[in-house]
Amino acid sequence: MTPSTMQHQHLKTERLSMPSNIARFNMIEQQIRTWEVLDPTVLALLDAVPRENFVAEAQRGLAFADIELPIGHGQTMLSPKLEARILQAVAVKKSDKILLIGTGSGYLTALLAKQAQHVVSVDIFPDLSETAGKHLKQQGIDNITLVVADAANGYPAAAPYDVIVFTGSVHVYPIEAEKMLNVGGRMFAVVGEPPIMQAILTQRATEGAANHETLFETYLPPLINARQPSKFEF
Repeated sequence: MTPSTMQHQHLKTERLSMPSNIARFNMIEQQIRTWEVLDPTVLALLDAVPRENFVAEAQRGLAFADIELPIGHGQTMLSPKLEARILQAVAVKKSDKILLIGTGSGYLTALLAKQAQHVVSVDIFPDLSETAGKHLKQQGIDNITLVVADAANGYPAAAPYDVIVFTGSVHVYPIEAEKMLNVGGRMFAVVGEPPIMQAILTQRATEGAANHETLFETYLPPLINARQPSKFEF
């Protein structure tokens, strides 16, 4: 390859990479910061992990948009600002073992794994889990266990956990999953019925008690097989 050809190739690569860098910067400044995510660790993580590498080729132009991207089976990739709020809320530590319910594209698994000791990421759809695994391998992320299972009520097989995150909404508060938290553990879940749901952060204070904080109101598509509320007849 001649010097002129090498220079042309370098400029071509630079042009291809620049839009993603600009779009990522705009995502962080215009979506993330304005939604009260100011934790420098979270902002640096969103800048470091390439979100565009976890979407289909045809969706790369929308990777940083403030929308939920479809990933198949009626499932969606969470919006960037919601992923950022989740990361800020659960405040992951390097010693944490995490349960992520809903692997999806694998992007949130990657973000959590970059901060944690280990992530158990569960999805009910084998093909989504397989594709996510390929994305994660490409990024060199290996402190994960990908599981194909129904974890609508948690995943007791690998419990207990320091952090639990639900990526789909649940109709009623997931008390079964709460019991899988270590003391000091945190859980993020969006609870309720449309159109308005509550994003709730749980912190397990003791073996028998937990604190619950409503962070914000939002809407999130329901988790498959989420437990239905009891119906009483009068």
